[in-house]
Amino acid sequence: MDSSSSKEEGYTNILGHKLFYKIFNPRGSQARRGTVLCLHGGPGMTHDYILPLSDLSNFGYRVAFYDQLGCGKSELPKNLALFTVERAVEEVEASRKRLKLGGKIHLMGSSWGGLLAIAYALKYQKNLNGLILAGAYPNVPFATREMERLKSELPQSVKKVMRKYENEGDYENSEYQKAIMVFYRRHLCRLPEWPGEVKHSLDHLSKPVYYTMNGPNEFTIIGNTRYWDVSDQLSEISVPTLVTGGRYDEMTPNVARAIHRGIKGSKLVIFEKSSHLPFWEEREKYIRVVAEFLEKSH
Repeated sequence: MDSSSSKEEGYTNILGHKLFYKIFNPRGSQARRGTVLCLHGGPGMTHDYILPLSDLSNFGYRVAFYDQLGCGKSELPKNLALFTVERAVEEVEASRKRLKLGGKIHLMGSSWGGLLAIAYALKYQKNLNGLILAGAYPNVPFATREMERLKSELPQSVKKVMRKYENEGDYENSEYQKAIMVFYRRHLCRLPEWPGEVKHSLDHLSKPVYYTMNGPNEFTIIGNTRYWDVSDQLSEISVPTLVTGGRYDEMTPNVARAIHRGIKGSKLVIFEKSSHLPFWEEREKYIRVVAEFLEKSH
């Protein structure tokens, strides 16, 4: 963390459950240019892997994170019926109010967090100054088809292993997990050494949340979001929007372009050396692009 920001963290009650939050506050004359609330992916990851966004505090922004219900350090309820897109949207809104993030905020969402940010904007865009989408997807069936296309480009030996264990429904098998890593190293994070924060989020994935909403892995979406598609509503979003993705992203440039086409006036940036985590793979460039967007969308 840069010395130009200070950090506060703790727990707060959101919709009747204890959630963990972390806020980076800027110091100095640039302080308080606005707030960026960052939504992690999964569903079921922790906030740690999107922490590079805290770099925005160096540009005068307050940057807030929280672990969604059932994720990371937040409370894991026994009732799996709580894990829905609709409730997650209300959780974002309750967090905005409870954490006193100000009237209007900038909302950033990564992956599933991007789907959530879109869903939030469709209901609460009056509370937004802007939207930043990283590897987001508004149409799960289309995103799944795109990931199937990427899978079809994997080496034959890897595809054979995947087919075998998918047919058996044995998604936890160590051979299958090894095959999945081939996909992840191409399309999730292409850095030779994965950052500790990324490994932490993957190692602490909340399976109750992930399995309920997504499925056993990134490209096998059989959870309750599998038919989610708000493509035809994207034109209702009128706040300044930055759509980002990586050239090798599991949420492919085709998915990013579809969002860009849907949200009138949005800006699209594809990071040529990145996959699903451009804020790690091209960190300095990514933060600069986001900071420039924030500057223009005040």
